[in-house]
Amino acid sequence: MKKRLAVAFTGPSNSGKTTLILKVARKLIHEHSLAVAIVKNDPKDKAQFDVPGKDSYKFSDTGAEVVVTSPTRTTYFSQRHKELDEIVRMFGDFDVLLVEGLKNLPLPRISIFREKIDTDYFPYMNALAIDETVNLNDYTLPEGIDLLDLNNADHVIGWILTHAKVME
Repeated sequence: MKKRLAVAFTGPSNSGKTTLILKVARKLIHEHSLAVAIVKNDPKDKAQFDVPGKDSYKFSDTGAEVVVTSPTRTTYFSQRHKELDEIVRMFGDFDVLLVEGLKNLPLPRISIFREKIDTDYFPYMNALAIDETVNLNDYTLPEGIDLLDLNNADHVIGWILTHAKVME
């Protein structure tokens, strides 16, 4: 069985989490030929995935677990919370799992900041990805935190391939 890796990204809204995950995912897929899975946390339950009036919306609105399949994709709508292990099993085969949010998961974590660092994230981070807008002289970083360039996806990928958690 091949090694499957998982890593999480955290940071405040508009810090660049989604942009970085997209860059990393594209490079892992297209340049490293790896299969990538992504889990996005929606803590405020704001994400919209379906359009009222369409069949998939009507099915999901019943409260049922719904899978919509087509020749190019499969979409799963669930009406109940799933733990990470359940989600990982649903993905099946992948090489790298990128998780956005869910800062309490036991995964190596890259925290992302621009302009200023929220020190409340310190206990949850293994790496800090920042750009030139952050003045590190304003902070005392915890020991053992790796510093990454937010604008260098290859640098971030190198860290992931070295530090990500191996999933069973």
